[in-house]
Amino acid sequence: MRFTFLKVYLYLKINQPLQPNRLYFIDAVRAFAILMMLQGHFIDTLLEPIYRDDTYTLYSIWSYFRGITAPVFFTISGLVFAYLLLRAYAKGDDKARIKKGLFRGLLLIAIGYSLRINILSWLTGYFSAYFLVIDVLQCIGLALILLVGLHLLFKKHSYLYSIVLFTIGCVIFVTEPLYRDLTLDQTPVFIGNWMSKSNGSVFTILPWFGYSAFGAFLSTVFFRHAHRNRFKIFSICCFFIVGLLFMFASTPFLFWLNHITGVELFERSADFNYLFIRLGNVLVLFALFYTFEHFLKQSTIVRIGEKTLSIYVIHFILLYGSYTGFGLKVFFYKALDPYEAVLGALVFMFIVCVLAFHYAKTNHFLYTMVQKVSGWFKK
Repeated sequence: MRFTFLKVYLYLKINQPLQPNRLYFIDAVRAFAILMMLQGHFIDTLLEPIYRDDTYTLYSIWSYFRGITAPVFFTISGLVFAYLLLRAYAKGDDKARIKKGLFRGLLLIAIGYSLRINILSWLTGYFSAYFLVIDVLQCIGLALILLVGLHLLFKKHSYLYSIVLFTIGCVIFVTEPLYRDLTLDQTPVFIGNWMSKSNGSVFTILPWFGYSAFGAFLSTVFFRHAHRNRFKIFSICCFFIVGLLFMFASTPFLFWLNHITGVELFERSADFNYLFIRLGNVLVLFALFYTFEHFLKQSTIVRIGEKTLSIYVIHFILLYGSYTGFGLKVFFYKALDPYEAVLGALVFMFIVCVLAFHYAKTNHFLYTMVQKVSGWFKK
């Protein structure tokens, strides 16, 4: 009897229509991703090289799940941002949201560049081109700006917008072999770093904008159908099924396309098919968190998901020594054994989250400060 009641309760909860004001499960996924990023950066930076061996099962599992973090962030950024634009447009006025989105994109780019600056070195007259490398914040910022452009072009044609976004994601992923080893030696470093890793860029706009495009595509589906009965259970099933297909069938499918078309690019893409596989990981993760969304509302993990920018900035300063050059990397670079690294990562995660909650009350803190400064210059 108790088991039957539990099944009925879960069924009713999982089939409740999505609340129009917030995609709660997204905050939970974002929190999972930011925590994975914190421990991943800490361990990757400070673990002794001798322990970096994929033959160790635990290390291999850790390395695999660490690789999900960036795809999650880019997909979520596209999903949430495009969803908010669509919602604003449906209300009859998306100008404010477009303006806010452009400002946020530029702000993320500025913060991304600033985190690579060593102020103490600059004061001594030493300027390094290292601060010109591109990292995740700059790419997400540019992705938001590109999504604004796509929104302006296709917002009046909802289904065409979905097709364009999905096509962009597929084309970017399939053509990855064409720009994988791009160098752009004759291009100014400031511009070339957005497309090439030859000068130290950690991320480049391609292929990572592909995840943002897929996320924006999902937002169009959510926006059109989230009000319907049983949409949630249908979405969860689709996330699981499509995610597993991307993980286990995308590579054979690319080989099949190569076989029937003779296009070598499909074979080259299949030989190193990490992009579609990681997208599958993201969708399965969405399914898991969406399933248990009701139990995550108002939880600490959702609150963490609302403060990802603050957490990112704080962790960068503490770990890599942004602005001062003094971070944990300076003192413990590749010096910890596994036990020290795991314990240190847990402590690091706790400290960064505490600082984010108590010293940067919301991510809007940064936006407000910059808006005030920009307002002063306009006077």
